[in-house]
Formats: sequence, structure tokens, C-alpha cells
Amino acid sequence: MRELGLAIEAAAVEASEPPTAANRSRELVLAHLDFIWRLLKRLGVPEADVDDAVQRVFVIGTGRLAEIKPEHERTFLYGTALRVAATIRRDLRRRERWIETRPADRASDAPTPHEELERRQELAFLDELLDALPDDLREIFVLCEIEELTAPEVAVLQRIPVGTVASRLRRARKEFSDRLRHLRAKRLREP
Repeated sequence: MRELGLAIEAAAVEASEPPTAANRSRELVLAHLDFIWRLLKRLGVPEADVDDAVQRVFVIGTGRLAEIKPEHERTFLYGTALRVAATIRRDLRRRERWIETRPADRASDAPTPHEELERRQELAFLDELLDALPDDLREIFVLCEIEELTAPEVAVLQRIPVGTVASRLRRARKEFSDRLRHLRAKRLREP
């Protein structure tokens, strides 16, 4: 992920922007890279495509930097990430109709293969639970429970009232909990 940040930063510097715009582009990437990467991953972008999706978000963001007020950068990037994730998920559904996809194996960073397998299974289980949530509930759940943003922060990002955030979060937690119980029971019954 660090390489991605450096590549985006280099692209912004190489662009024919005035030095202040290049500095602002660099600051935009450095300030929001981790948040956007995690957000895209939890919004259903496959791990193999997350770096490309992050780059797409920041290319759009740096391209429209003159229009974005500094205090609205995170909100703009968040909205862009939602649209990019939705496009990627839609494209994946279309592709899956025509070809069978399998996740690519990558070198393990975990101390043992067994620990890496357990970690992947846990993340796949989490992704399966998140994929089952409707998009409006999923977004709120990811922002509040995984990204640990407060309801007022989410309300600003989503441009909805705090009460709506609280209501959706309550519904998302219930649905997540119900699906978790259901999937655990289903896995216990499987041979």
C-alpha cells in the first residue's frame, strides 16, 4: 500500500500543476490513503483490486482538487470511493456471469501457513457477512463499527441526519448479528 501512495504522489507531482497544487495533492493522499484503502476493502472491492480502486479515487480527487474545499476533502473522497466501489462490484457481478473467478494466491506475511489460513477465513467470513447487508446499512456499519467514526462524523460524510445514522446503525447491527448467528449455525451443520 505504501508503494501505491508513492505512485499516486509521484503522478501528482509529475502533472503540470503549480507547486501549491502538487503539495495539496500530496497532502490529500498522505492524509486519507489508509482510510480510503480500508473503506474500499470493506465495501466489497476484492483485495486484488483495492490498490487500483484507491488510485482511481485519488486520480479523481486530485483532478478536481481546485473545486474541493480543504475541509470537504474527506467527504469528497468518501463519496468518490462509494461510487468506485459500486462500479467495481457491478463489473464483478457482470464478469462472474461469464467466467469463474478464483482469488489469486499471494505470498504469506503470517508467521505460519495455518495462521494465515485462519486469518483469511475470518476475513472471508466478515466479507460474507458484510456482502449480505444492503448497501445503505453496510456503509453505515463499516464507517461506525470498523472505521470507528462517530455518528456525527458519519452524518457529515453521508449528508444525512444523525438520527438516520443511528437508526441505520441499529438496523445494521441487528441484521449483522442475525446473519452471523445464521451463518455460524449453518457452518456447524456442515460436515
